[in-house]
Amino acid sequence: MKAKKALEESSKNFVKPTENLPTKAFTETEMKIQWTNYATKLGVKGFKIMESLLLINDPVLNGTTISIELPNEGSKLDFEGQINGLVGHLRGHLHNHDITIEVTVNESIESKRSFNDQDRYNRLHEINPNIELLRTTFGLDIS
Repeated sequence: MKAKKALEESSKNFVKPTENLPTKAFTETEMKIQWTNYATKLGVKGFKIMESLLLINDPVLNGTTISIELPNEGSKLDFEGQINGLVGHLRGHLHNHDITIEVTVNESIESKRSFNDQDRYNRLHEINPNIELLRTTFGLDIS
């Protein structure tokens, strides 16, 4: 029993030496490929929410820090709950154990108003004034 407890204590205190871990350089494209591969793998396993969070925005690489922007605090909490698997996947496939992920929340809400037919027509007319010719030629009305 004493030997078993001593073995358990020694294994608790063991820390993997960080100087021997790989820190190979990688590009943002390689990172995005692995990011998408991980998201796809989660989708196949049935973790659709995490898959959609990973694919909601493109991650941005800054050195070895990967930044991702999420729309709200709830999605940030869901993401951070599953972040260890993602970090492990990226570190293993990109051969760089200095990778960290930074999550930011951007709750800027764009005002989305519903457009009526006249608003839509006016917008299309701004883009292409020839739409008036089309409307009069075919006798179309804006209802």
